[in-house]
Amino acid sequence: MTLTTTCISALAASGLVGGYAVARQSGNRKLGGAVLGIVGSVCGTYWARTSGPARTTALVSTYVGAFGASHPLAKKIGPWPSVAVVAAGTAIASQLISK
Repeated sequence: MTLTTTCISALAASGLVGGYAVARQSGNRKLGGAVLGIVGSVCGTYWARTSGPARTTALVSTYVGAFGASHPLAKKIGPWPSVAVVAAGTAIASQLISK
């Protein structure tokens, strides 16, 4: 199976949503972080193979930054809306930045 930029963009967004969902449902933040990290590793590996080091750095930074930004944003708009916003932003960035 060949992955596409669209698939990886969706996967990156799903990693943010899935990591939060796992942490929330299980009550185990580390487990949610593991989901976030595993998906981030898969995406980062793909980006590194297809997009070069500068774009990979930008995309991984976006993914990690989105996770960090979701916390203060959640205080303003709520946790699920915050996760949705950062996931959508990450997917859009992935589409625009990756090759």
